[in-house]
Amino acid sequence: MRSIRSRLLGWLIFGFGAASAAASYGIFHTAREEAGELFDYELRTVALSLPSNLQATMTPQQSDAMMGDIADDRIAIDIWDTSGKLVYHSQHAQTLDRHPPGMRTIEEDEVYWRVFGVQQPTRFVQVAQPLSVRNDLALTLALHTLWPIAVMVPVAIMIVLFVVTRGLGPIGGLSRSLGSRSLDALEPLPIDVRTPVEVQPLVVALNDLLKRLQVASQAQRMFVSDAAHELRSPLAALQLQLQAAASDGTLTGSDATLERIQGRLKRLIHLVQQLLTLAREDAASSTPIAPVSVRRVGEQTVGEFSLLAEAKHIDLGLETAAARGDADLYVAQTDQHALFLLLSTLIDNAIRYTPEGGTVDVLLERAGGRIHIEVRDTGPGIPDDELERVFDRFYRGAGTQVQGSGLGLAIAARIAKRLGVALSLRNRTDGCGLSARIDGFKPADEQRTAAS
Repeated sequence: MRSIRSRLLGWLIFGFGAASAAASYGIFHTAREEAGELFDYELRTVALSLPSNLQATMTPQQSDAMMGDIADDRIAIDIWDTSGKLVYHSQHAQTLDRHPPGMRTIEEDEVYWRVFGVQQPTRFVQVAQPLSVRNDLALTLALHTLWPIAVMVPVAIMIVLFVVTRGLGPIGGLSRSLGSRSLDALEPLPIDVRTPVEVQPLVVALNDLLKRLQVASQAQRMFVSDAAHELRSPLAALQLQLQAAASDGTLTGSDATLERIQGRLKRLIHLVQQLLTLAREDAASSTPIAPVSVRRVGEQTVGEFSLLAEAKHIDLGLETAAARGDADLYVAQTDQHALFLLLSTLIDNAIRYTPEGGTVDVLLERAGGRIHIEVRDTGPGIPDDELERVFDRFYRGAGTQVQGSGLGLAIAARIAKRLGVALSLRNRTDGCGLSARIDGFKPADEQRTAAS
């Protein structure tokens, strides 16, 4: 995978490094040449400024004191009089042959020297310096000119890293904004003065795509909702007419046939009702939050399904971990209607899959600063490898004998997600059956305590 950031950093650092190397090479060689010219000038200056009283009989201490710092540069000085006699030779230096006037490079005893000679009225002065000394001094001076570049290169690399990272920051922010959105969040991305000009066309294109997706999603939801709503009324009327015809004798047929027709009609009505509920949940953009008594909603839901449970001789009840009293410990900040639909879906699913004579219990618990709901049944349970897949729409497990559409748990998962709670399924370890647990309702009394 190719990264824009890596490519920018690679090319910028490589280009800057190559330019710095070329500049350093040029500066280094220019500095060496200028240092060589400076040393040649030094030789001329020494030769022309030597005092006239230099004598061969001087002691090394007297010679070094008169020559000053010149001796530190290992400069060899030879002076001949007009008769060609050597009258002065610098101490601790190799004696060189006399060469014609001017600047030249010579080799004596496998040592290269830079020599300058000048003819004066009463003497001939020759000043020489080993090329190795000159090269070492020139190299030192040239390297001294490169230290600003050596300091500038890492600083410039850090600046390049910072600038590229800051420059690509809006793209990273855009990616994080899109990555943190839910599937239902199709609102356009904001464009303000902080959005770079280069990124604005991308944001505009994404907003156009999000707009088209929102229109298509809304059309799909409206279609499902309208279709379910339009089907519910004629199906209910058809069921009433079927019941009326069966009771007044105008509808003839075997009881088994009529029972199958009524069963399929009820199943179709239930499917339409689930589709309508699912469409409404998908279309819901916000959740009205208010203090809701979870215990009262549980009692109301259990009461709604008591007749269905009695028809199958199922023991349906509500249990609370805390004792009943005037103070309701199960008041949560949530949506009452959505909570009722969630509990209704789970209880209806539990009753459908629990055999006759079984038990369905709704348990309320307050622990860890949250309110939890658990719906337990004594049905066949769900294979462990299907516990996550049953939340998919229209999915029905293998070997399921109970009639259904595969939408119940999908609706429950959608409602739980909108309420901001966690819905999980697990097979009971204390016997056969399934446990559907809802975790994470925030108590209303903690909300009031935090506000105060």
